[in-house]
Amino acid sequence: MKAIRRVPKLPVRLRDAHKGDCGTVLVVAGSDGMFGAAILCANAALRGGAGLVRVALPAQLGMLLPLAVPCATTLRREVALVRAAAREAGAVVVGPGLGRTAATRTLLHAVLRASSCPIVLDADALNVLAPLRRPIKGKVVITPHPGEAARLLGTTTAMVQKDRTAALRELCERSGAVVVLKGAGTLVGDGTSYFTNRTGNPGMATGGTGDVLAGLLAALLAQGMAPFAAACLAVHVHGLAGDLVAKRLSERGLIASDLPFAIGQVLR
Repeated sequence: MKAIRRVPKLPVRLRDAHKGDCGTVLVVAGSDGMFGAAILCANAALRGGAGLVRVALPAQLGMLLPLAVPCATTLRREVALVRAAAREAGAVVVGPGLGRTAATRTLLHAVLRASSCPIVLDADALNVLAPLRRPIKGKVVITPHPGEAARLLGTTTAMVQKDRTAALRELCERSGAVVVLKGAGTLVGDGTSYFTNRTGNPGMATGGTGDVLAGLLAALLAQGMAPFAAACLAVHVHGLAGDLVAKRLSERGLIASDLPFAIGQVLR
């Protein structure tokens, strides 16, 4: 794969743009005990510039989301409703905080079958696919951390970390997707080219930062960016936001909920 060093640019937003022009993101995330994943993902999608964000949640959690993310809307997480929303979305995120369950597998396959838009598969959406046995159909970006990458490849985290570029290449080949291999020096690949991210800091090694990245990436996709370009820009901006928070507070004091607001400041 050929190394790409230039960070893609964000599309220009027209002066007369309205929310319908700026993309709709469907977030399929969160569960009892992991509701925060949906909140972080939705906030990041909004701060990433999405015109509309819809979050599919169980009824008892959907009632609570407006208290944390008042700019998003909700729908009941029923397969038929999610399938219909996926057909209307500009990008879909599936996985953060869903849990490794049969219900997650059902929702994932419903979205993959129904949607023609780009799809971000993160966290438990990847866990229920592991190990990868065939390419994933559609315009898909997968965002594994090293442990998830190891499960997808049927190997160990140590082997993934030993040669991250080789792991990236194999993930691209097996999945047929754009791959974001997270970690220090996050790698993005599409099977032909790859990008090494240079932003970010160790303070970002804290729960929830991956949920933020997934939401930001979906927002860029919904605004019309191609999957590889959107993934490269997303990891760059995500890291810049982490660097801004670390400068203002500290690396040790950084938490994931600090990042969406910082994304809104650095995303230009």
